[in-house]
Parts: sequence; structure tokens; C-alpha cells
Amino acid sequence: MTNLRLHHHSGLWSVPARKAIAALTCCMSISMAAWCQGTASPVTSAAPPTSNFSAAVATDWVGLDLQLIQQTPGFSPPVAARALGYLGLTLYESVVPGMPQNRSFSGQLNELESLPWAQPDEPLHWPTVANAALAAMTRMMFPNASAENKARIDQLERNLPIKLERDFNPAALTPDMINRSETFGRLMAMAIMTWARTDGGHEAWGPLRRSRQNYVPPSGPGKWSPTPPAFAPALLPWWGEVRPFVLKSASTCEAPPAPEYSEDPGSLRYKEAVEVYRIAKQATQEQRQFALYWADDPLKTPTPSGHWAFIATDVLKQRNANLAQAAETYALLNMAMSDAFIAGWRTKYVTSVLRPVTYVQLFIDSNWVPELMSTPPFPEYPSGHSVQSSAAAGVLSKLFGSNTAFTDNTHNDRGWGPRTFKSFKAAADEAANSRLYAGIHFRSAVVGGQQQGECVAGKVLSLQTKR
Repeated sequence: MTNLRLHHHSGLWSVPARKAIAALTCCMSISMAAWCQGTASPVTSAAPPTSNFSAAVATDWVGLDLQLIQQTPGFSPPVAARALGYLGLTLYESVVPGMPQNRSFSGQLNELESLPWAQPDEPLHWPTVANAALAAMTRMMFPNASAENKARIDQLERNLPIKLERDFNPAALTPDMINRSETFGRLMAMAIMTWARTDGGHEAWGPLRRSRQNYVPPSGPGKWSPTPPAFAPALLPWWGEVRPFVLKSASTCEAPPAPEYSEDPGSLRYKEAVEVYRIAKQATQEQRQFALYWADDPLKTPTPSGHWAFIATDVLKQRNANLAQAAETYALLNMAMSDAFIAGWRTKYVTSVLRPVTYVQLFIDSNWVPELMSTPPFPEYPSGHSVQSSAAAGVLSKLFGSNTAFTDNTHNDRGWGPRTFKSFKAAADEAANSRLYAGIHFRSAVVGGQQQGECVAGKVLSLQTKR
């Protein structure tokens, strides 16, 4: 039997250990052995392809996952993006054997070398596969969800086959096919979760990883320090070390250098501080609305990545997308947003740039604090909203068209919508600039974040989805 001695270094398992874990996950029993393969098999003609079914299984699960993100403690924006990344990947990998023109991401993502694959002589029902896979992964991604929300997970898994009668046509399903499909979906979720636990972010439910000492910010002129009013400790200071999905490392997409620190009134840094101060104090009603609309605070909303997943869901519904299209959309979008947060967070803590409120209080107005919202507890450069929104818009523009107009309904239940945008980039630009209007970012952090996010989108879109 394979030696399962595990080697741990910087939060990641060694390659031999990962292979052993993957093999163990894949071949847990004799009955599963037929699914333990390293190469993709073509879809069987006996089973309708994934594209024959609607996107409803996927969109309904994403809807519940966004609710869980909003209501589950610990799901700060980077953690939420990571969860969505694994959920999107699980959906795609569970149904890609039924997509003859597509290929798995196995072998393309960091340290993901093999995944289970369906056998052509054992037909699967792809909505059943997706339902089981997403139910299993949702349970594993939200272990600290409330009892009420855990019950919602169970209820959704049970009810979808009844609700979506067209996709779950009883006349086309046998007990063996249902059992085989559910087993494959759960197996895929378990295999991906085994890989997820090695990324360095799995236990990041609070400001600190359990294996880390308390973070001490670097000191010196221009360096970040906790900000008023709460002076909270740094949020997830090690997140930049989490393994990305696609980027070879968190430094693959660097933001341009931040402006040099200076206290000289003629310097770019001073001028940017004056700009933030003036805009925040004199913001128009429209600018204030933009700032609040894109705030996407955790525990109040599904966070910035959830906002873009909501947008994607609406576009999929509007276009009557099929399950294959939904799977590819959620996988690429969500992995891009997760990698964007990892890249952005690395830059934040490497540069450790002070926030506008600190600079303004020191050199312009000692009594000033942003009126619309408190400054988040992490360094200034770049703007995380800018990185993540630009990455999301880049992916969606490629999938649906750069001139696609859409209506955003994310915050309708809060009385802030609907709002219509002429393109995904237009929405991303507004989201990025909203942080300047709110008084919590310099303009250079917005622009630098946009460039970094565009790089992330490009790397994710370079994945080979087609055969």
C-alpha cells in the first residue's frame, strides 16, 4: 500500500502525500475503483449531455450559498471568495464528464493532479450529480453554519428533484442511475475537499491562522497601523500565502508600485490624501450611493464576491443558460475572484501602506474620519474591491460579451436596486471608485487594483476549457 507518511511545509502537503491522499479518496472502496482514473473518458451516448439540462440546479445552490456566506460567522471577503471558488470548481468537475467539448481542470490547477472520472458504460444523470456534489461541498465549506441553515442545505438537496421536474424526469431515471449519480457527485466533492484542505486557508476562520503567532505590523513612516474607530487587528495577514487556484503564485500578478511615501505637500501621496479628504467631505449624493451600494459588508451582504456571483446568476437566468454553461461560468468566475483576493492580500501586507484616515489625521485634519463607513482593518494598497471586481468583470466580459448590459438585483431586498449597467467593466469601475468616494482608499490603490485584477482575469481565462 502507498506510504501515507505526510510531510508538512508552509501549510502545504508534499507531492507524494497529496498523490496518496488523492488515491485514497478516489479508491475508498472496490466499487469506486472504476472511477479512479487519470484521463478523461468521453460521455456515453446512453446519457444525455450536461447541456441538455437547465442551469437551475446550479443557480439554486449558489443562491443558498450566498445566504450562508451572509449569515455564517468568519466569512470575510477573502474567505467567502475561497468558498465560492471551491464550490464553482466542484460543480464544473462533477458535470464536465457530460460535456464532450470540455476538459477537466485537473492537471491545470496548482497541485491538483487527478480527479475521479465517470465511466462511459455507467450512465449518470448530471442534475443529480450536481445536486449531490454541491450539497456535499456546501456542508463541508460551511461547517459552522447555524442549525437552521444546515437544515436548509438538507431541504434544498431533497426538494430540487421535486421542484425541477423537467430536469429530474422520473421516467428517465432508474434507482441505479440515481444512486450511481449521487455517489459520483459526493465522491467528487470529497476529492476536491481533500485538495482544498492543503491550500493554507482552510482554517482561517478568524483574524489569525491557528498555527501562526500574533501579527505585528511593520513600523516606520508610511506603514499601516490599525485605524479608528475600532482600531481592530489586521484581518487575515497571511492570506497572501494561501495557494491560488490558477496563478502560479500570489506574486504572479503584481500591482504596479504604490506611490512613494512623502509628507511633502507637493508630493503625489499628499495630493492623493487631499483628494480623498475633499471627496469624502463633499461627495455628491450619487457618489455616496455608489459607496454604500458596493460596500458589500460581511454578515450584512454576501460580500463583494457574492455580489458578482449574484450578477452572474441573473445573467445565466436571463439567457436561459444550460447546466454546462452555468458550470463553466461559476468555475471561472469564482476561481478568478478567489485568486484576486490572494494576490491583492499579498500585495497589501508586503507593501503595508497606511490608510487615508491615518495620513489625513496626521497631516491635514486631526479630527477627520470617513463618514460613510469605517476603514477596514488591513493595509491600503491595493483596493481589494478594485482587484476582485476587475477580475470578475474580465471573466464575465469574456463569457458573455464586453458590451453586455445587465441589471443588478443583488441589493433589491435592501431597497438599493435594481440598477442597470452598460457593461461588466462599467460596474467594476464603479465598484472600484466607490472606495475612493467612501474615503477609505487613495486613487492609486483603485487604479493599481484594477490593473492587478485584469491580470488575474487574463490568467484564469488562459485555462484550457475545451478539448
